[in-house]
Amino acid sequence: MHSESLNSINNLDVDVAIIGAGPSGAIAASLLHQQGKKVLVLEKQYFPRFSIGESLLPCCMQFIEQAGMIDAVKDAGFQFKNGAAFRYQDQYTTFNFTDKFTAGPGTTFQVQRGQFDKILADTAVKQGVNIHYGHTVTQVDLHADPVLQVTDDNGAAYQVNAKFILDASGFGRVLPRLLNLEKPSNLPSRSAIFTHIEDNIDDPTFDRNKILISVHPHHKDIWYWLIPFSNNRCSIGVVGEPHLLQHLQGTLEQQLFAIVNEEPGLKRLLANANIVQECATLKGYSANVSTLATTKFALLGNAGEFLDPVFSSGVTIAMQSAAMAVESLLKQLDGEAVDWQQDYAEPLMKGVNTFRTYVQAWYDGRFQDVIFYQHGNPKIKQMICSILAGYAWDASNPFVAESERRLNTIVALCRETAA
Repeated sequence: MHSESLNSINNLDVDVAIIGAGPSGAIAASLLHQQGKKVLVLEKQYFPRFSIGESLLPCCMQFIEQAGMIDAVKDAGFQFKNGAAFRYQDQYTTFNFTDKFTAGPGTTFQVQRGQFDKILADTAVKQGVNIHYGHTVTQVDLHADPVLQVTDDNGAAYQVNAKFILDASGFGRVLPRLLNLEKPSNLPSRSAIFTHIEDNIDDPTFDRNKILISVHPHHKDIWYWLIPFSNNRCSIGVVGEPHLLQHLQGTLEQQLFAIVNEEPGLKRLLANANIVQECATLKGYSANVSTLATTKFALLGNAGEFLDPVFSSGVTIAMQSAAMAVESLLKQLDGEAVDWQQDYAEPLMKGVNTFRTYVQAWYDGRFQDVIFYQHGNPKIKQMICSILAGYAWDASNPFVAESERRLNTIVALCRETAA
């Protein structure tokens, strides 16, 4: 760990200050360092630390490779992932991510994020990136070059002078809070209850190489994730609007397993499961901002906008935003004029809005009708599969370029045929 003793920290001058050492922060730091830029990462916590967002999408792998981190990730022994499985009542369907429309990696991993994020951050440090753990950004001044006031966990304060700030603080949303950028999400408020279990699954038909998304048998806008890890453990969670979960009684653990047992397939799979981590909840997590970037700062990943966990898009958006922001930032640092709205915010939001189309359509039932349709056109399935694999920025895919119109067309066909 690169973490200078505070005796040697007075005011620091860097090209880029990055708030947060999670996936977007580590990837951005590595890509900037490769180009000879002086980077300082300020991370409030110490790694490893728990985080959700454990089922990566294949699209992520290209950014991990660009950052020179692919070998470290492959050597870690994470659970291989090649697709997604969906279940609703007696319907079960799978998407194989290698059978997709868009070029690029078709497999990835399901990861315990504490270990995964630490591997990315440690690899960045080995490459020469400086990370200060246990350091909190308390104030930001954007009047001239950005100035950050930072406090370490002993209470000692210092100042960082930077030419630019990247906020990779995830749900901490440091700059949106400090700069008053927060804006309500246009998605309904939902809650998640989740934990890690020793799953002891003995069903030979269960595919550990896929995330399993199960839909509640009576409420199609309640769904469950089951993400297998490589060590006989799984991440299990349930998501729904608060009024749909308010009948649940008891501790979080009792609430989670009461509703898990309402889904017969999960009840059967997890009959021998033991909880190995305290249950947690996340409420009202969807978020938005008024500004994603200016000539002084850019927001990455969840610090800008978080949609919903249903298609595991969070880490993909985080890494995609890191790569796109770095591309614009390198131009600005080298003296070129950058229009951050046109060059970063709008291209990033094209993919985010593609995901948004399918998230909203999942909850209103349209996309579920497509997912569970049994007689789909293989070519259309490949195009949908690309989006589920994270390739939401591929404008050559009609279901990206015109996501709402194309989706509604096939929804109508599916419903007409099923009628």
